[in-house]
Amino acid sequence: MDGTRFIVAGSFIDGSGAAVRKNVFLKVTDTIITAIGSAADLPRNDGAAIDDFSHCTILPPLVDCSLSLSRSPSVDSSVRSSSAEGDLAEKAAMVARHIRDCHAHGVLGVADSDGGDLVERSHEKMAERGIIEIRSSGPLSRSGDNWATGDFLKVAYSRNIEDEEGPDPRMSQEDLCHILQQRGGRKAVVVANGPQQVAEAIAAGCDAIEQGYGMGEDNLRKMAERDVLWIPSVLRAKNGLDGASSGGSVCCRFSIRYVAPGKPIPGAEAFWKKMLAEQLRQLRLARKLGVTTAVGTGAGSVGILHGESMAEEMKLFIKAGYSLEKTIRCASENGARFFGMKKLGALTVGRKATFLISRGTVQQLPRKLSYLEGIYVDGVPSSTYRKNPVKTA
Repeated sequence: MDGTRFIVAGSFIDGSGAAVRKNVFLKVTDTIITAIGSAADLPRNDGAAIDDFSHCTILPPLVDCSLSLSRSPSVDSSVRSSSAEGDLAEKAAMVARHIRDCHAHGVLGVADSDGGDLVERSHEKMAERGIIEIRSSGPLSRSGDNWATGDFLKVAYSRNIEDEEGPDPRMSQEDLCHILQQRGGRKAVVVANGPQQVAEAIAAGCDAIEQGYGMGEDNLRKMAERDVLWIPSVLRAKNGLDGASSGGSVCCRFSIRYVAPGKPIPGAEAFWKKMLAEQLRQLRLARKLGVTTAVGTGAGSVGILHGESMAEEMKLFIKAGYSLEKTIRCASENGARFFGMKKLGALTVGRKATFLISRGTVQQLPRKLSYLEGIYVDGVPSSTYRKNPVKTA
């Protein structure tokens, strides 16, 4: 059967939130999943290729709903300054490196907060090779009543939770309403924290709330009623706590923690412990209330690495009571659908055969995402992913 192959998985998580299935085959014809069934019923004599991953788990590609490809996550301020002030070639190389880091950890879709020509050019070069799908908010600017173009609109109505100083002067709700009225059909993501600012963002008609620290139960109920997506970015608080409790900043290579020199800030550890506990509590409540949630890491912020941070945010969802299957839905299907990534999302019949292969059992997820067995794009092994990359000088 020319153009058809079968992929066998010991465990299969489709990304819809449904329970794990054991011993499954996927039939792929011309880049599309055309059948999913029990491995016991696998056709044996039709001449089609069979890729045997019966020792592995297959799951959908991941989508990071909040990151910046053009920012360095280094805890060294001189490295961040050098990256920001570098020449065009250096900046382009950094963006390309961050894209590769995402791909290597199974993050095949991202929503970039900064955009710009460098990200756009990198996307054009790498999209052809199936490395990553990028949606960019683009830099927000104003010229009369014309707002910057982008795949979606992102508005900083509150400062990021870890930033010491916020936008000055703070945007008014009238300004926010005006911006959202000019969105031109694009989805609007609003960064908002605290009960008042989140309530104002919901009332203004946003499509998603990012962060939402301290927003309270009333706002969560409104989001459930109005189908407003929540991107909680819990890792920002976890990262803040790790840095505060160590007496310095933490570079989040999560498997081995590196502590950079730094003066402890009085009260910082207690503050971040409270922020993390409250955000996890809100996430538990959101699950009970039926709020649609998606994973966004904030990669590119100090200490939060591209790609690698995805598994850490997923662990926090699981800590908040989400099952592994529901967590993977939040890390794949929910973000893909919100940002219109048609080639990504749940693995169902009729969809593209783009998926991740994790060696071992489902109990080893999400940790095993840091060392994937393989990545398939459009039904064939990724030409870019290397399980054992060759390091060059």
